[in-house]
Amino acid sequence: MYKDQLIKILRALKLPGSKDNIVKDCTLEDLSFEGNVISIKLNLKSPAMHLRKKIEQDILHIIHERFDSKAQVKFHSQVKLHTLPLIRGMEISGVKNIIAIASGKGGVGKSTVSANIAVSLAMMGFKTGLLDADIYGPSIPLMLDVESARPLSTNINGKEKIIPVDAYGLSVLSMGFFAGSSQAVIWRGPMATKVLRKLIRDAHWGELDFLIVDLPPGTGDIHLSLMQEIPLTAVVIVSTPQKIALSDVRKSVAMFHMEAINVPVLGMIENMAYFSLEGQPELQYPIFGNKGAQEFASELTIPFLGEIPIIQSIREASDVGRPAALQKNTFAAERFMEITKKTVEQLVYRNTSIPPTEALRITTMAGCKAK
Repeated sequence: MYKDQLIKILRALKLPGSKDNIVKDCTLEDLSFEGNVISIKLNLKSPAMHLRKKIEQDILHIIHERFDSKAQVKFHSQVKLHTLPLIRGMEISGVKNIIAIASGKGGVGKSTVSANIAVSLAMMGFKTGLLDADIYGPSIPLMLDVESARPLSTNINGKEKIIPVDAYGLSVLSMGFFAGSSQAVIWRGPMATKVLRKLIRDAHWGELDFLIVDLPPGTGDIHLSLMQEIPLTAVVIVSTPQKIALSDVRKSVAMFHMEAINVPVLGMIENMAYFSLEGQPELQYPIFGNKGAQEFASELTIPFLGEIPIIQSIREASDVGRPAALQKNTFAAERFMEITKKTVEQLVYRNTSIPPTEALRITTMAGCKAK
């Protein structure tokens, strides 16, 4: 009787970022009673520590409020693994972690963030590569001052391989190396995805701790092709604070969280968070909105990795091809380093919590209900 009563109460709880309650969505696996101690077994789809704590706090609160104010609750939480009948794609030999930098909307500074995170990782001592996956509008060569560079080729075990361009200690590949700066790439989806596959598979990346992938905006062919081709370790979302950008971010996050894709989101970065006059850092002008991405990350239960204000030196650094992260003792460089460290921390937690992400697959999960 008590068990049925408690399950009925718990149906009122919604999963963070979802319309489903914890019972309907198979999160509540089982519960049992021993005196005034309630043991609750949870199966979670996300390995995020903050998400688990939020669910446990919500359950504890509603039990004390509507069931028994003196009850002790013990949680047994685990990540629920799915049945994977079909796995496609292969890992890149020698590459340990593949992190995609994504956004639902263009013009939010995603490529700037990608270049600076990659440089920061290299400065931390990691062997890092940077793949510009924006086939139609590559900008990484300009941001790294290698527009005129042309990749060489080498023979590896009888196969011709592309040698990535070296820039600030990074191994870099981009469509921009193969098309002129003023040449428009007018291709249909299949041709663009074929070129992306060539940049991935025909490159000699060597041994890398990280491969940062700068994705184009949206949720189109390139995104699906990349996730079919390689098993992304995780993704980082970049957005500006205004609502029009966040509405597109919601779609991007939803894509990565789909059952058939299921790529962990390490966190969200708010770019162009505010503007300050030089010499007056305490005066902040939120031109594009105030902490919109930070609040949105909290709503979606995604870690917030940090904010990047509008700083003239970041724009100037990108224009001259020397990322701001390379600057000495500047606020911009320190901010990018802090964000990169938080990204690595989230990645370490992700890698110790769940198995490696497979390439895009079809998942099935049998229906379940609380016992």
